[in-house]
Amino acid sequence: MELQELALSLAFSVGACAGGAWWCLRRLAEARHLLDTPTSKIRSAAQGYVELYGVLQPLPETPILGPLTGKACLWWRFKIEEYSSNGKGRSWRQVESGSSEAWLRLADATGDCLIDPQGAQVSPATREVWKGNLRHPRGPTQSGIFGWLASDKDYRYTEERLHLGEPLYAIGDFRTSGGGRQGLDPSAAQSSVIREWKGDFAGLLQRFDSDRNGQLDEREWNRVRLAAQLEAEDRHRQMSVQPAQNHLARPREAQPFILSSHGEDDLARRFYWQAAAAAVLCLLGALATAWLLGITVV
Repeated sequence: MELQELALSLAFSVGACAGGAWWCLRRLAEARHLLDTPTSKIRSAAQGYVELYGVLQPLPETPILGPLTGKACLWWRFKIEEYSSNGKGRSWRQVESGSSEAWLRLADATGDCLIDPQGAQVSPATREVWKGNLRHPRGPTQSGIFGWLASDKDYRYTEERLHLGEPLYAIGDFRTSGGGRQGLDPSAAQSSVIREWKGDFAGLLQRFDSDRNGQLDEREWNRVRLAAQLEAEDRHRQMSVQPAQNHLARPREAQPFILSSHGEDDLARRFYWQAAAAAVLCLLGALATAWLLGITVV
């Protein structure tokens, strides 16, 4: 085996070993997070990392339609692939993809929660795949004899959706605003207001530069701090009297953020199977690396 081929083979085998080990450990950790986090009711959920289970409800916004099928939904993800040649043969190549950024509303018997799906692993129950000759399909999927006749088409379309009334499993970072639930950190709140005011420094000077010299001296800065403190307290009072609003979003720490139409046990089982497949890949990569290194020694 030539040196260049050996180096390339070693790179692939080491990469397979390292990548398989990383994916195996990640999937095992995610499965443990799912199984170790108890399911909470929305009304009594603690602030922080929680697991929720409920039903998807509508939001008072413009109706959402799947971009490829035009079917009504609450969330979508699509992929368009082209059957093309890569020099060694023909295969499917992804040419376009996207996902919805619309927020979701999850409800259980005790309350509801708004979910920001940005950064989430979303596993919908609805997944449609079909083929056609146009880059962008005109209309919904075709099934039966029409779908069979489309087997030689140049494009393959995939669309996944979440629908109104479907059950949803969600695990992520839970926060509640309003309803008197948030305590006031005077120093942090004051600093936040001052930073906001500094964004319009000309307006800040107009309000607090009493001698009109274009600068704020120590006495004037004391007035700024006092006014910012009063403003922060007023904002906190206004927020406290508003109805409590629950939000679920991506955790700041390296914890899984998952939205799924499937239950916790199904997800954990899937993660364990993926971890097992990754472990096999890691083992094969390690054996291949050992064999290639044996060749170099010989």
